[in-house]
Amino acid sequence: MAEAIPAKKPKMSPDEKPAQPVAATCAHWVQRKKRYCKMEPNKGSLFCGAHEPPSEATADNAEAGRIPCPLDPKHTVFKRKLAKHLTICNARDQNSNLPYIHKNINAGEELESDNLQEICEYEKLKLHELEDEEFYRVIDKVKQLYDTHIDGNIEQLQRQHSSLEEPLSHSEYGPETRKHLVQTSALLGILEQDQQLADNTSFIEFGAGKGQLAFYLATALDTKQLANSQVVLVDRLSLRHKKDNKLTNKQLVQRIRADIADLRMCQLPELQRTQRNVALSKHLCGAATDLTLRCVLADKEKCHTDYILIALCCHHRCSWQSYVGKKWLQTAGITPRDFVIITKMVSWAVCGTGISRERRKAMAEAATQEEPPQQEPTQRLSREQRELIGYKCKRVLDYGRLEYLRANGYQASLKFYVSRDVTLENVILLAKRDSPRVQ
Repeated sequence: MAEAIPAKKPKMSPDEKPAQPVAATCAHWVQRKKRYCKMEPNKGSLFCGAHEPPSEATADNAEAGRIPCPLDPKHTVFKRKLAKHLTICNARDQNSNLPYIHKNINAGEELESDNLQEICEYEKLKLHELEDEEFYRVIDKVKQLYDTHIDGNIEQLQRQHSSLEEPLSHSEYGPETRKHLVQTSALLGILEQDQQLADNTSFIEFGAGKGQLAFYLATALDTKQLANSQVVLVDRLSLRHKKDNKLTNKQLVQRIRADIADLRMCQLPELQRTQRNVALSKHLCGAATDLTLRCVLADKEKCHTDYILIALCCHHRCSWQSYVGKKWLQTAGITPRDFVIITKMVSWAVCGTGISRERRKAMAEAATQEEPPQQEPTQRLSREQRELIGYKCKRVLDYGRLEYLRANGYQASLKFYVSRDVTLENVILLAKRDSPRVQ
């Protein structure tokens, strides 16, 4: 007798939640990940400490309930512990008496109130609401700058490093894990090729996150027995499950908790141990790249940073105040308003469907209702045209950074460091000092 084939489960709507598993995990539904929180719930509660709902205080127990953190309402805290929590919360303002912390030292020139107000108004612009004249004028200007300065000048520089051969051989790793390993291998391969894995060198990783790049870099230094070199990780957050904690030789790494906007690199006591510095990063969102370039170039005669290697991404998060290439853009006829429009167009290069996340969500919600969804604004460009223009916008912003570095004594260029099937954000900024310090 043939075995009955089980019926397929009906597809859930975007906002529908599956049945909650056995109460061994938190009952909070993580909308972004489409699953329940995996943390263990508090005793006598359905929720973990981070997701315990704010409770109504009673006359008998006014301090027992949890309230949203005033610094970051994404998490909650016991009311009675609020004062202590505010001193350790990751979202707190990092005021410090440390010699290397100077508030907004790398943030760029402070805008006058009128200019700042104008920029804030520009940020509210929506591309589909622009008049045709302005819309196509900005695009034509981007095309002109790209064709004049960038087209055909980005070379391939795809390398691998032997320290990642073993982890990359694991077939069970998913595509996301493999992507990060391939990127890390490529960056270390470039450092190896340019003979940067040398003794008496501090490698400063900006926006280090959980430290995967630093882990494999420190492993390579240990293998080469470069005991006088070190990896200094800079990040504004204190994260769990840091990869650098798994290093056998923990003396090779130092972690600095600081916002790049506030960091005066030459004042770091850790850098006094070595003769030269290499600045690098695998993921610096938008404005963080500009903050890093300012940080590295400030007091450059004291810091001796001969080499800069940054994987570029998230250009939609660039800001006019922090952007280091303003002088070049303005000379090329790009206004602050044009800049904001360009930072909105860059997403066309990597956004997949060409429709914003918010719009996709609205369309998915409308599909579950009886009334027809609101129509998309008429597109003035095809998806292929938008992707190409978005890509050119990214490169124009990157070229402004090259001009800034060249004006400060560096040979700077853009390179493709991995293929597009690994990541669409496959361009690095590579800069070498014209006259590196003789060791």
